[in-house]
Amino acid sequence: MPDSLRTAQTLLNVEHLRKVYESSTGNVEAIGDIGFRMDAGELVCIVGPSGCGKTTLLKCIAGLLKPTSGVVELGGRRVTAPPPNMALVFQEYGRSLYPWLTVRGNVELPLKHKKLSRTDRDRLIDDALVAVGLDHAAKSYPWQLSGGMQQRVAIARAVAYQPEVLIMDEPFAAVDAQTRADLEDLVRALHRERGMSILFVTHDIDESVYLGERVIVLSKSPTWVQEDLAIDLAPERDQITTRALPRFTELRTHVYEQIQRAKRGEAVRPEAA
Repeated sequence: MPDSLRTAQTLLNVEHLRKVYESSTGNVEAIGDIGFRMDAGELVCIVGPSGCGKTTLLKCIAGLLKPTSGVVELGGRRVTAPPPNMALVFQEYGRSLYPWLTVRGNVELPLKHKKLSRTDRDRLIDDALVAVGLDHAAKSYPWQLSGGMQQRVAIARAVAYQPEVLIMDEPFAAVDAQTRADLEDLVRALHRERGMSILFVTHDIDESVYLGERVIVLSKSPTWVQEDLAIDLAPERDQITTRALPRFTELRTHVYEQIQRAKRGEAVRPEAA
């Protein structure tokens, strides 16, 4: 969706989210107080120190984990279970694909739960495979593909499902640098050309700045939003030109400094400042 056609419409709303894990040896406060909003058509990246609760946050947003308190809303509806209009792509793509199904069969799988005609289902599958550059590999099996191609299958499955929001949890952490760059550009293309709303969690600072329209920096646990940073780079980005820009360096340095502050516990919540 071109930028000129986008409207500011809140898609995802997280308010005062808190998660405490209870055990016989004592309670652990994983998330202290997280709140942010994401508009339809945005690509928002989340970064933070290791162990700050990024995956816990995503599980709460996805309805896979019940928060101790707070609210998660998607499209104005409170999330209490996995929403049907959300798709997830994980780091461990091998575990999300069925080795006995072809590429086409894996992409088709979630569509079987939708009331679609065979023609419409085939159209969505064909379109998704073309979108991720795997139309030539439809009859292959996941074990015949490289790691990067397997992750493309997982992304194609999400594209075919046509979710309102796509959540990606460190999806490129297990691939090599060149493949990672190609997959980053694929995500940018899906966002720009199809208007996909994407919430992307990563531990890679450069990746967050390259991909995102906003970067949400989390504090160390118990977690809160330390900064919500607008990325004022041009929408058209490429791996060589964009990463060589002085502004790119400034932004990634700023995010890095924020994460180092978080690690040292120097950041202070605004309401407590």
